[in-house]
Amino acid sequence: MDKPRQGLAGLWNISFGFFGIQIGFALQNANMSRVFQSLGSSIDDLSALWVAAPLTGLLVQPIVGHLSDRTWLGRLGRRRPYFLAGAILSALALLGMPQSDGLLMAALLLWMLDASLNISMEPFRAFVGDMLRKDQHTIGYAVQTAFIGAGAVVGSLFPYLLDHLGVANVAAAGQVPDTVRYSFWAGAAALLAAVLWTVSTTREYAPDQMRAFADADETATPAPDLASRAIGPCFAWIGAGAVVALLVALWAMEKEVYLLAALLAGYGLASLIAIHLARTGRSAHMLAHIVGDIGGMPPIMRRLALIQFFSWSALFIMWIHTTPVVAQYMFGSADPASAAYQAGGNWVGVLFSVYNGVAAIAALTLLPWLAGRIGKAPTHALCLVAGAAGFASFLVVRDPDLLLLSEVGVGIAWASILAMPYAMLASSLPQAKLGVYMGVFNIFVVLPQLLVATAMGSVMKAFFPGDPIWTMAFAAGTLLLAALATLRIRA
Repeated sequence: MDKPRQGLAGLWNISFGFFGIQIGFALQNANMSRVFQSLGSSIDDLSALWVAAPLTGLLVQPIVGHLSDRTWLGRLGRRRPYFLAGAILSALALLGMPQSDGLLMAALLLWMLDASLNISMEPFRAFVGDMLRKDQHTIGYAVQTAFIGAGAVVGSLFPYLLDHLGVANVAAAGQVPDTVRYSFWAGAAALLAAVLWTVSTTREYAPDQMRAFADADETATPAPDLASRAIGPCFAWIGAGAVVALLVALWAMEKEVYLLAALLAGYGLASLIAIHLARTGRSAHMLAHIVGDIGGMPPIMRRLALIQFFSWSALFIMWIHTTPVVAQYMFGSADPASAAYQAGGNWVGVLFSVYNGVAAIAALTLLPWLAGRIGKAPTHALCLVAGAAGFASFLVVRDPDLLLLSEVGVGIAWASILAMPYAMLASSLPQAKLGVYMGVFNIFVVLPQLLVATAMGSVMKAFFPGDPIWTMAFAAGTLLLAALATLRIRA
C-alpha cells in the first residue's frame, strides 16, 4: 500500500510554513553580526557570539525528532504541534531581539531564536517524508527549498527596502538601526502566519495509516543493539575532549574552543550512560534511543554526513563574515557606527536575497531536470563546485554590483544543499524513525558550524589579523571538498 500522490496544492501546503521559518533564519543570518557589532562586539568576537545558534541545533533537533516520531495529539497530529510551538517562541524572540540593550541579551535571544526555529524546522524535514511517497521525495524537497529561498529573499531584503522607504538606517553607538528593528518585527508576524497556514491546511496520516504505508523491510528494521556495544570508544571520545582542552590551554587559543572539547567529551559520556541504560534494561530511554540511532546510521547517511559537514562549514563562514568582508573591502569601512558600514550591511541583505532567489528558481527548474539526466549525486557535486566558484570570486571582486554574479553560484549550491541530500536520504530511511534520523542528520549540519564558531576566530587572529577576506577562501575550499566527497555516493 502506498501513500496518495500529492498535487501542487498539497505540495504547497506541506511546505509553506518553511517560508516563514526561513524569513526568521534570513533575518538572523544577514543581521546578527550587524546587531552584535552595533552593540559593541569586535570582529574577532563574532564567531564566539554566534556559537549559540549551532549549539542549540545540535541539542534540539535529535530530541525533537525522537519526540515527534512518538507524538500523536489527535487532530493536531505528529509534527504540527512542534511547528506551532516553535513558531510562537521564534516570533517572541524576533520581537525582543531589536530591543537588546547589550551583547548578553542579544546572545541569549539568539539562543532562544535558533532553538525555537529548530523546533519548527526539524519536523518539517520529516513532514515531507511522512506525507509523500518515495517517487515524490525529490520534488517535495525541491518545493520546500523553493519556499526556503523565497522566505530568505523576503527576510534578507527587509532592511534594504525600509532604508529606501526613508526609515533610519544609522543609529547611535550601542543601538540597533530602525531598519533592522522593524524588519525583525515584520518577520515575526510573517513567520507565525506562514506556519499557521501549514498547520490549518494539512492533515497528517494517523499512526495506523503510517504502519500500513510502511514497506516490509522498514517494519522489520532491527533496533541497534546498544547493550553489546563496547565502552572503549566512549573513553576515547572523552580522552579526545581532554586533549583538545589541554591544547587550548597550552597554545593560548580562544576560550570558545573549550566548547569543542566539551562536545567531544560530552558525546563520550552520553554514550557511556546510554550503554549503561541499555545493559540495565532501560533501552527505551530517550538517550539510549538517540545514541543507538547515531551508531546505527544507514551507510548512505554516513557518506552524506561527510558531505554535509564540509558544505555547512562554508555556509556558516559566509553567514558570519560576509557583512564585515563586504563593508571593509567593497564599501571601505570596518567601523559599525559609520554610514558606509551600515550601507554595506544593507547590501549584504541584497546579496543574500539574490542567492536565495536563485536557489528558489534552481530548486524547481535546474535540480529536477539535471537529476533526471545525470543522477542526484552528480547533480549535487556540480552545484557545489558552482558555489565554490562564487566564494572564490570574493577574493578578486571589489565592485559590490559584480558580487551579484558571485551569488548566482552560491545560490545554485544552496539549492542543492537544501534539497539533494534530503531527497537521497529520505528514501533510504525507515519511516518509523524518520524524525529522529533527520534530527541526527542535522548533527552534521551543526558540528561544522560549531567548529567554525569556535576555531575560526583563532585561525584568523593567528594568520590573517584584520583581513577577513580570507574566510571566503576557506569557504570555497570546503565546498570543493564536499563536491569530492559526493563522488562516493551512488544515487
